[in-house]
Amino acid sequence: MDSADRPTPFNSALETGVRSLAILHAAFPASFDLQRLVEMDYLVVHSGDAEGPKSLHAPLPLRAGELLVRRGLIEKGLILMISRGLVQRLPGEDGFSYVAEENAAPFIASLTDEYSASLKQRAHWAVQRFSEMSNEEIRKFTHRFFARWSSQFQSAKQLGDGT
Repeated sequence: MDSADRPTPFNSALETGVRSLAILHAAFPASFDLQRLVEMDYLVVHSGDAEGPKSLHAPLPLRAGELLVRRGLIEKGLILMISRGLVQRLPGEDGFSYVAEENAAPFIASLTDEYSASLKQRAHWAVQRFSEMSNEEIRKFTHRFFARWSSQFQSAKQLGDGT
């Protein structure tokens, strides 16, 4: 198996599942729907964009475009966490929401490396900072980054076209 065929933990169900679990653990006993978790995940990873702690990941150009592809990865991550008894999916009138299970606390506590400590700190920050916002308000907040990304993309496209 060459290196291109090897599974990687980065941008995987494992990575997004652990981030979602950290968010749900920080929010416990509250539950979040998938879209809220997508928004919160972006804010945890790119907290510096939202005037929070230094971003967990490097501030790559056009990163707000991640909002477009993040949903499927997070959903796969949640399924993985559900299969391990760390997250519970709750049916509701508006669809499903997700909540941390009892086993989430000891699992999260066992993550002691520097990256995990930073992740947990940012998850707590994001939950505290945005918990009072409605789903619509948080969506508008994060979509400002998408609007900024769209204008950056248009500028890059214009430069490429020579216009």
